[in-house]
Amino acid sequence: MPETTSTPIAVPVLFIADPIVLPGMVVPIALDDSAMVAIEAARTSEFGKLLIAPRLDDRYPTHGVIASIVEVGRIAGGSGTAAVVRGERRAHIGAGTTGPGAALWVEVTEITETATTADTKALAAEYKKLLLAMLQRREAWQIIDYVNRLSDPSALADTAGYASYLTDEQKRQLLETVDVDERLRVLIGWTGEHLAEVEVNDKIAEDVRAGMDKQQKEFLLRQQLNAIRKELGEGEPEGSDDYRARIEAADLPDQVREAALREVGKLERSSEQSPEGGWIRTWLDTVLDLPWNVTTEDSTDLEAARAILDADHHGLDDVKDRIVEYLAVRARRAQRGMAVVGGRGSGAVMVLAGPPGVGKTSLGESVARALGRKFVRVALGGVRDEAEIRGHRRTYVGALPGRIVRAIGEAGSMNPVVLLDEIDKVGSDYRGDPSAALLEVLDPAQNHTFRDHYLDLDLDLSDVVFLATANVIENIPSALLDRMELVQIDGYTEDDKVAIARNYLLPRQAERAALTTDEVTVTDAALRKIAADYTREPGVRQFERLLAKALRKVTTKLAAGGGAITIDEPDLVDYLGRPRFTPDSDERTAVPGVATGLAVTGLGGDVLYIEAGSTDGEPSLQLTGQLGDVMKESAQIALSYVRSHARELGVDPAALDRKIHVHVPAGAVPKDGPSAGVTMVTALVSMATGRQVRGDVGMTGEVTLNGRVLPIGGVKQKLLAAQRAGLKTVFIPQRNEPDLDDVPAEVLDALEVRPMTDVAEIVALALEPAAEVAHQAA
Repeated sequence: MPETTSTPIAVPVLFIADPIVLPGMVVPIALDDSAMVAIEAARTSEFGKLLIAPRLDDRYPTHGVIASIVEVGRIAGGSGTAAVVRGERRAHIGAGTTGPGAALWVEVTEITETATTADTKALAAEYKKLLLAMLQRREAWQIIDYVNRLSDPSALADTAGYASYLTDEQKRQLLETVDVDERLRVLIGWTGEHLAEVEVNDKIAEDVRAGMDKQQKEFLLRQQLNAIRKELGEGEPEGSDDYRARIEAADLPDQVREAALREVGKLERSSEQSPEGGWIRTWLDTVLDLPWNVTTEDSTDLEAARAILDADHHGLDDVKDRIVEYLAVRARRAQRGMAVVGGRGSGAVMVLAGPPGVGKTSLGESVARALGRKFVRVALGGVRDEAEIRGHRRTYVGALPGRIVRAIGEAGSMNPVVLLDEIDKVGSDYRGDPSAALLEVLDPAQNHTFRDHYLDLDLDLSDVVFLATANVIENIPSALLDRMELVQIDGYTEDDKVAIARNYLLPRQAERAALTTDEVTVTDAALRKIAADYTREPGVRQFERLLAKALRKVTTKLAAGGGAITIDEPDLVDYLGRPRFTPDSDERTAVPGVATGLAVTGLGGDVLYIEAGSTDGEPSLQLTGQLGDVMKESAQIALSYVRSHARELGVDPAALDRKIHVHVPAGAVPKDGPSAGVTMVTALVSMATGRQVRGDVGMTGEVTLNGRVLPIGGVKQKLLAAQRAGLKTVFIPQRNEPDLDDVPAEVLDALEVRPMTDVAEIVALALEPAAEVAHQAA
């Protein structure tokens, strides 16, 4: 332990903030007025000494250094004055005292050291070894010689006052630590830590220099950063850009992890200025954001799933049955311990084809809820770029993955329900054919290894449930249609529309208009009248608009004052205006030469009137009404058949040796297809015989030159249109009779559907009897 002399001495004191002076140090001190006063007082005092103590902001110092003045003079190249002082011994600061001059005087007690012990020598040797090792790294050979000549442990410790790696707080701690052993222990710890840091930095610098060549000098800072990461075993702060650590921590398939790590290696070797670095970062972010091994668990409650589908949509039994069957198969495979998730053909790919407004798009959300899966909608209408489906190559500026990959990322799972909306409206141009890019996506035998151009990785889409929607099946490429299950939604009957309006449309529109059931009531008779005479659509979209219009008027009336309002059939004129549609078949067929056919358009089934007339002139056939090539050929076939079988049909051959004109009204609407053949034959026979076609009869079917009636498509939609138009009897081809199984029973009850094989039989049944015509003429 240190010993102190018993006799205090009075010396002037000089407080300085920098540098911290320890015994044995010789340092220059810049002098201001107060410091100059202390220096002058010391030079004229009895001992010729002064006390140098650190200036502290929070307390009064307890220790200082008694120093002698070596020299006082002007600073070279400046106008200030400085003094060179030599620290001699530590001293404990006592009470203030008085002395000559204006300087501040204090009583101090000098501190002397006890004899050196074996422990002190050992500590001094350890510290000297660390100090010499550090000095050797700096190649400070003169200082090494000076340190080697020091034998006093206290003096050796106090050389730390010159150390640049120690802070002022650490040096003040050394000044106040009077015990040599404690001082040496503290210095051993500080110097050891600093030496280890220096060694690491030198190793980093050496690694950087060894890995650099002439072309890599510009990457110096980045190499240093990489070497620091390698040495510390850490990533960047908070892991913000440490892709390697993020990839190791992510749940990725093995092949994806390997590809990602290869890209990380490229990123680490590239410079900050290289554009490739930005591309790689964007690609890595995309890969890490995809839910590679995340799946949602399917519902196994078949009754609950069917209840959800039934609650959300009226009818559509084919789709509902298909989804419940899908769940039943997966549940059974799980019970048998068989693989359920992923694999070739494990998902479902269906296309819902039908006219607008029948609920195809909204059905997707209901399917997702029934399955317990995420739902994503991908709008394909108007998409013309193949890269929208398969993604862009990464070399292009602004490259992005395709819509399928983005949909998977948006869903957050690998088995969502993806709705490909309006797949029949996908176009193609010089940028490629998106429908061809969809072949791999929608092929159950291939989509377990779908490869997006941007990712360039295999993506398993086999467990995704794909639902596509389309209005016109013919607009879907046959190769694409072959890869999907076709589920046709042909429209709703009048009873269906009333039920949908009562259960779905009316509550939704009442809520939007802020009306309650106590404030407004719409009768079933009014709903049926709207379905029959205000709309002729296969869906319910216009129906809902009309309900919204009526309820807005109700809200306006309630705002003006009044009680609850009931909308009945007679009130519809006030709310919706006059009916827009009334049965006109009797009127249109009131003259000979007009027959009622049935057609299918992008908006569903519809009636089609065909008119035939003749004028004097060279025998010829004129066609109008914007007809397609197939329909023009049907007219020529019909005329040829009537001419060749004129006697059998009761037609005077001379009536056909004229200029014949066949017109299909609604000339602004393009029309094509073979199913108007029988209608054209009937119209021509009616024109030639002067017998009217029955107003309650509709017909459809392709005709041959020998009068055979061939099958056509869209039977269900055509029969729904016939019911809406008020027809009673419909002739269809005999080979279309199996299609009647899909027609609602209420439609079959309202119509007399007669399958036919010979067009002559249709003509005989469709025309009014000759005697009745003669009676009407009289």
